[in-house]
Amino acid sequence: MSRTLVTALALGLSLPAGAVPRGAQPAATSDAPCEAPRDATLRGSDGEAVRLSRWWGKPVILFYEDRHSLKVNQPLKDALFARGRAAGVLKAASLVAVANLQSFNFFPARGIALSYVRDAEKKSGIPILVDLEGTLAEGEWGLPPKTSSVLLLNRYGTEVFRASGPLTAPETEQFFSVLGSLLGRDLTAQGAAP
Repeated sequence: MSRTLVTALALGLSLPAGAVPRGAQPAATSDAPCEAPRDATLRGSDGEAVRLSRWWGKPVILFYEDRHSLKVNQPLKDALFARGRAAGVLKAASLVAVANLQSFNFFPARGIALSYVRDAEKKSGIPILVDLEGTLAEGEWGLPPKTSSVLLLNRYGTEVFRASGPLTAPETEQFFSVLGSLLGRDLTAQGAAP
């Protein structure tokens, strides 16, 4: 059974809140608004509160990782930058990393961890939010706290793709297919090839 999930809203189905069909393919309506999209308040690397909805308005690529899983989906990250650069769409979507720092939410570890995140943010040029309370690992988000999770949200904040753990080749292509549909570009391996 595939670990890749596409939300019922992307398919235009009526399922109970939080229910997500497995192994489904994205529908053409993946950029539809949602009546009540999920939002979350996290922290910036400076410790200030930041809402995920700050990035709505264009598609959002969200990576949620703890310190031991930063390299789990490195092949996807490398392909994302290569294909995005080749297709000229790197600025058409927002890339947001969220560091799960719940295990460091105590003095003095919290300050040291935030300092490390600030340095990583400066080097990468990508906003890195921190999850000190396990906000994305609990409740309606329900992301596994000890691995790499990849989500795509459409411009309204509706989740249209989710995978946790190392993405397989088919899951990677599905990720690029969904992202391409949100951006109106072909980002699959065939479409992104020079």
